[in-house]
Amino acid sequence: MEQITSFSGSTNQLPMVLQNVQQEQSGSKTFIEANTVDIPFSEIKEEHIIPVFVKDNEPLISHAEFIGAAAEITADIFHGERILKPAVRLSHPIKGRIPDAKDKPAHMLLDREKTIYYERMMFVIEVPTIQDVVDGNLLSLTIGGVKAYNLDNLYSRAKSDQHFKVFVGFKNRVCTNLCVFTDGFLGELRVKSLDQLKASIQMLIAGYNQEQHLYQMKQFAENYITEQQFAHLIGRCRMYHHMPVEYKKDIPSLLFGDQQINTVVRDFYKDSSFSRDSFGNINLWKLYNLLTGANKSSYIDSFLERGVNAFDLVNDLNHCVEHKRQSWYLN
Repeated sequence: MEQITSFSGSTNQLPMVLQNVQQEQSGSKTFIEANTVDIPFSEIKEEHIIPVFVKDNEPLISHAEFIGAAAEITADIFHGERILKPAVRLSHPIKGRIPDAKDKPAHMLLDREKTIYYERMMFVIEVPTIQDVVDGNLLSLTIGGVKAYNLDNLYSRAKSDQHFKVFVGFKNRVCTNLCVFTDGFLGELRVKSLDQLKASIQMLIAGYNQEQHLYQMKQFAENYITEQQFAHLIGRCRMYHHMPVEYKKDIPSLLFGDQQINTVVRDFYKDSSFSRDSFGNINLWKLYNLLTGANKSSYIDSFLERGVNAFDLVNDLNHCVEHKRQSWYLN
């Protein structure tokens, strides 16, 4: 099978990049579960309509163009590496119908009379030949992004900002948990054109320090917390969202809700790759994966922010444990 190849040209040729990607998808297990469906790239490109700016009927950057742009940049930067085809998840379908079918009952509509696009989309592109091992878990480099049309002002003109989120990090191939940290994430990317989007993706990937990211994650595996400290952490996590704002100023933020925290507690006791040991202790790498695993139940629009938050929280705990500093979450 061919590796992904470099491409430059007009936007309507972008899918040619994806035709050269290895047929294996970037993860046989899903990287996000909540409220999403798996849609092939070919279907997104050929069958989904593209939203437009109402004032001048100009199209927004489509999901297919976004994915194609990321594939192109990934091919250029990691030329010669094995690159898997994108895995895409979508949510919030916007359904419609062609004018000829305007009077038909919904259950009588033919497939050719239906139109659809999805308001929110997330994709990942895996580079499995760039990998490392953390605490026995194989990690591979992963690039991806999120597009949510609900963040755009569709009632404006084509020169208005379009909003994107892009990231570069690692995927744990044991469980498909995504490992994203602050320096590999652009959560408020605003562009007016596909060229600007490409430039931003390229800048993010080029500036990503994978050695530093891997080093920090490997440090997580070196430090442990006890079951008692874990219990205190869970109690503090439940308290955090109910505290007055002024009390939170000096406390590391927490974006995880009760549903995710419940999953963390369940998996702490569950017989799995990231549960406590026979003494009730857990290293911070496993704790981090309990959080990123629980994050799979998040919606697309909050998934990446919570992934970064998981890293920041565990990184702060790691510094506290390693340097014997006080931590509000553990004391």
